[in-house]
Order: sequence, then C-alpha cells, then structure tokens
Amino acid sequence: MTVSRTICSGFLVLIGVGTVLLLLPVATASGNWNSPLVALFTATSAVCVTGLIVVDTGSYFSPVGQGIILALIQVGGLGYMTANTFLVLLLGRRLGLRERIAIQQSMDNSGLSGGRSLILSIIAMTLVFELTGIFCFYPVFHQDYGPGLGLWLSIFHSISAFNNAGFSLFADSMVRYALNPWVNGVVTALVIIGGIGYQVIMELVMWLRDRTEGRRTRTMFSLNFKIVTSTTAILLVLGTGAFFLTEFNNPDTLGPFAPQTKLLMAWFQSVIARTAGFNSIDIGGMGNASLFIMIALMFIGASPGSTGGGIKTTTLRILLACTRMVLQGQEAVITYRRQISTSRVLKAIAVVVGSGLVVVTTTSLLAISNPTLSFIRILFESVSAFATVGLSTGITAELSDFGKYVIIATMYLGRVGVLLFMAALVGDPKPTAVQYPEEELLIG
Repeated sequence: MTVSRTICSGFLVLIGVGTVLLLLPVATASGNWNSPLVALFTATSAVCVTGLIVVDTGSYFSPVGQGIILALIQVGGLGYMTANTFLVLLLGRRLGLRERIAIQQSMDNSGLSGGRSLILSIIAMTLVFELTGIFCFYPVFHQDYGPGLGLWLSIFHSISAFNNAGFSLFADSMVRYALNPWVNGVVTALVIIGGIGYQVIMELVMWLRDRTEGRRTRTMFSLNFKIVTSTTAILLVLGTGAFFLTEFNNPDTLGPFAPQTKLLMAWFQSVIARTAGFNSIDIGGMGNASLFIMIALMFIGASPGSTGGGIKTTTLRILLACTRMVLQGQEAVITYRRQISTSRVLKAIAVVVGSGLVVVTTTSLLAISNPTLSFIRILFESVSAFATVGLSTGITAELSDFGKYVIIATMYLGRVGVLLFMAALVGDPKPTAVQYPEEELLIG
C-alpha cells in the first residue's frame, strides 16, 4: 500500500471506529441507539476537525459521547500519521523508512530525518497550549457552571479551539460569551496558534530561546515562516475590517452593539472564518456581502502543517507572487528575495483547481438535492465543509440525507487533501525522463 493510501485509509478507519462508538446507547443522552447517519456525520466532522453538526452536541450526546467526540477531535487534529507514529514510539519501536516518508508527506516536510523528534515536539506543543487554554477558560466556566462542569467545559473547548474543530457544548456556540473579551481572546488565540502550523511555532520558540540566551543571529526565519505570519496577519486585519463595515448596521448581528463591541465581534469572526466553526453572532443573519467575504476566507483557510483546512495561506501567496511576476514580465516567481521552485508553483495551481472542482461539485449536488435552499447558503455550506471550518448558516440539519452524505464526503476530502486523495486513487506520481517539444499557446 502506498503512503498516500495509508494516510487516506487511516482517516477512514478513525471515522469508522468513531461511528461505531457514537452508535452505542451509552453515547447518547437518551440512552437509545444513535442514528447511523448522525453517528457517521458527527464522527466525520470530529475526525476532520470541521465542526458541522446535525444535532446539538451538548444536549444530544451523553458525557461519554462527548468524550468520544473530543478524542476523535484530538486524534484528527494531530493527524493519523502523527498519532500512529506516536503510538509506535510509545511501544519502543524505531521508525522505518515507510513511517518517515509518511510523516514527510503528511506534514509537508522536506526531509526524512528528525521524524521522531518532530512527532514528540508536536505532541508536547499540543499539550502545552491545550493545558494553557484549560487554565484560561476555567475561571470563567467555574464561575458560571461550577467546578465539575466548568472543568469539563474548559477541557472540551480548549481542545476544540486549538485543533480548530469548532465543536461546542453550548447550543449557541460562543454567542453567550460574545461580550466577554477574555473568552474571546482565549478562543481566538488558540485558534490562531493551532492554525499557523507546527513548523512556524517551532521556529518562533527557537527564536525566543536564542534571544533569551543572547544569540541574536543564530536563528534565521524561513520563507515559510515569513509568508505564513505575514499572510495570516493581513487576512485577520482585512477580515476584521470587512465584517465591521458590512455588518455595522445589521440589526441581526452587530447593529445593536457599541462600536468597540462590534470590533470585538468582527475580530472574532475574522479569526474563526478561516479555520474553526465557533460563532459569536448569528451567521444566518449576516448579509450576502459578509457571507461571500467569509466564503473567501474559508476557502483560503489556515497554513500548512496546522489543524486547519482550505487551500492554505502559502498557496495564496505563491499564486499572488506568480501573478505579480507575470505582470512584471518575469518568469521566475520571487518572494522575500527567494525564488519559488516550478514544482511548488504547479502544486499550488493544482491545489486551487482541485479544491475548486470539489466545491463546485459539492455545491451542485447540494443544490440539486435541496432545491428550496438559497444558493449563497449552499455555497457557504460547501466551502465550510471542504475547508473543514464548520461554520453554517443553520441549514446543516435541514439538508436531505443525500446532502448530508455529500457533506460527509466533502469534509473527508478537505481533511486528507485533494492531491493526496488523488494520489491514493491513481498511485504516487512517478518521475519521467521523457521531454516533449514546446509550442506556444494563447492565454487570457
């Protein structure tokens, strides 16, 4: 079995196990056997760290069921190969060439060395940030819900936020805490950190370590770090401004609140739109302009090596740099005084084209099977599922059974990646030494 097939089948196994566990009566609050479609949809959404739901997580599932969902989120956020490799290391086994190649592909890492230390660093980093989130959430949730439930809410929402899953035990997601700057700050911080990628976090940690020890010139930020951080910052600022302006007078969202509160809500949705499915305002009440802006942000998504989906920030920057170079009459793609290889440019184009085809197919199938729903809401749902964001205008539960299966498939494709899934179907690409003659072709 090829590496790509191993990864894709691994996610399917996780979804299958999660579905079986969520089917059990002990997983539901009513104590009855769960609906197979509800169990499959929820398990897929959890493993793919999406957050789309067809039932209310907090009231429909028992504490055991909620714990199963949380475990699926944790494993899904880490990724199948990361979790599997960690188990291998716990058993005292050495990583073989196959495991190293799998880690390279799943993490988009350029080298085969350091696989063991990379996995251990990812696990440790995840635990540190999730524990920090728990401690930050606990004072608020303890005050509102008591020590026991407050601790469980802190654990659940910290893991869900860091893994960009968007699952919440509150029926209104984070609407009840829309005016709480502390909760908003903790959620957005966890989502941003989880969405920028492990490599970026590691580089930042190394830089801070060198600064602390007085070695200012030892750590040089990579091109990946510069592109991810700058693009993320730009998108966050542009998203906040866009939501603030387009929803400023909307009585269903930001309209009734003071300007500073509107800015806080706009910031929250700007962060969440690209990676996680929490919401502090009614998404269904947003105007078409805001929904379309959110669709664009969701499609871009998070960064490589993170828990988020989408085409990724680096892909966007490569294509923008490619466009700029064409307009300037240059053939090499340059950014930050570094040349991007042709293979990376082609991969970025393939990611966007493949992602676009999946979204178009999903939207078409949902529109055919749900003719009463508006197009903008269907498109929103499709992009949210593919980018594993989890935001919804409230139509998820209203979809036909066929539509729900379409969303399940879309969430899976968005999590494993279009190119990886195609490689699993046709086999890993094989280089060829054959060269064909060039010929001019009209473009544009």
